[in-house]
Amino acid sequence: MNFNAAVLTKIKKPLQLIKNLRIPQLKRDQILVRILHSAICGSQIMEIEGKRGKDKYIPHLLGHEGAGIVEKIGKEVKKVSPGDKVFLSWIKGKGLETGGIKIRNKQKIINAGPITTFNNYSIISENRCFIVPKRFPLKQSVIFGCAVPTGAGIILNEIKPKPKDSICIIGLGGVGLSVLMACKMLKLKNVLIVDIDKKKINISKKLGYKKSIILKNKNIAKSKILNFTKSKYFDYTIECSGKSESIEFAFSITRKFGGKCFFASHPEYNSNIRLKPFDLISGKNIFGSWGGSSDPQKIANIMAPFFLKNRKFLDLYFSKEYDLSNINQAIHDFKSKS
Repeated sequence: MNFNAAVLTKIKKPLQLIKNLRIPQLKRDQILVRILHSAICGSQIMEIEGKRGKDKYIPHLLGHEGAGIVEKIGKEVKKVSPGDKVFLSWIKGKGLETGGIKIRNKQKIINAGPITTFNNYSIISENRCFIVPKRFPLKQSVIFGCAVPTGAGIILNEIKPKPKDSICIIGLGGVGLSVLMACKMLKLKNVLIVDIDKKKINISKKLGYKKSIILKNKNIAKSKILNFTKSKYFDYTIECSGKSESIEFAFSITRKFGGKCFFASHPEYNSNIRLKPFDLISGKNIFGSWGGSSDPQKIANIMAPFFLKNRKFLDLYFSKEYDLSNINQAIHDFKSKS
């Protein structure tokens, strides 16, 4: 059986669409999935641009969130069956873990990890494959592969806020939007959204969060932000934009004596964040979140009913749809936010 895939062959170069690659034989813990939908994540763009450190696996497949239909399963796979509708995630859940695979293309070897989605068929490790919740649309289930478990997971698994807690969300991409969706589901009201994009700010207002700030000048923004809370600083700040300076800014507006700053973004490899030691000894806390500490299946089952009741919220995650053959145009548009 053959498949087509977008392959990273060189850093900072367009992906190469290679057709008629031979699918390797399934191992005991692997699943063959017909990929019908995939999303693009900022971390994948960084991988293409070489901003995540040295890449020793080139050439290799890409994509770490998607959705499709199970075609075939390995002998020891138990969580899914052929014909199941599934979403795929880079975040590990229950099930067996497999290593990467090697795909022969004439005299060359193409590498692939436990999950890839920029292809029309993929071999997936059992622990990266999850059942789409009942009545949930397959296409939209790609949000459960990365954005929702990471963003909503920070709220539901790590912060677990009280109704009166003050929260500031910086950056309203897929992860930041999912943080806000979890706040909306929990009916949290003391939430401020900060972004540099007016369109993103308008999204937050549509969700009922009228208090928001377009970040153009940090000093001006900080004075406006600190007027939002009675205590002058936030109980929780959540940074989702992927910039080191933005993480520093989030930490600066976190309250002392128990305030917590979370970030789930991917600044460039070898970049650093600078924090004032006095802020740390005065009780501020900073945490890096790995996928919102989520089991994607659990978070999908929690969030799916909320989205099904508010289907218009799903549309906020999506802009354009592309065929696999236009993957490089999709990547270009993602980077240019068009």
